[in-house]
Amino acid sequence: MRSIIHLLLRLCLLSAFAVTGAHASEGEGESEKTASNSEYLDIKPALITNYGGAGPIHFLKAELTLRLSKDADASQLVMRHMPHIRHELIMLFSRQNEDNLTTMQGKEQLRQEALAAVQKILQSEENKKLVDDLLFTNFVIQH
Repeated sequence: MRSIIHLLLRLCLLSAFAVTGAHASEGEGESEKTASNSEYLDIKPALITNYGGAGPIHFLKAELTLRLSKDADASQLVMRHMPHIRHELIMLFSRQNEDNLTTMQGKEQLRQEALAAVQKILQSEENKKLVDDLLFTNFVIQH
């Protein structure tokens, strides 16, 4: 009986420490989040297009996330121009060839070109730099 009580007491203490540690970790995560002040905007739905020109049809599916500038209205302003942004990105992706999409160097170059295209649209429409970075969160090709 005594060993069962000791076991239960140990379990209670361990669970109390685990809960205290979890709350401390959550607090740390929040401070890191506010310290960076980054806001992310997913481009939804994913962009799907064919690429590669003549010959067999090849498809590309890309899920993208934009890291927005610290402008308070950045998300709203970017969303206002999302149809134009999606159009330019689909046109850019459809001009690619197999070599551009199968190497890390080619994917990075495409990411940089996509970022530049988005920034150009927003600069011309809003006269502001609203997007700091563009991230591929999923990138699939079918050939």
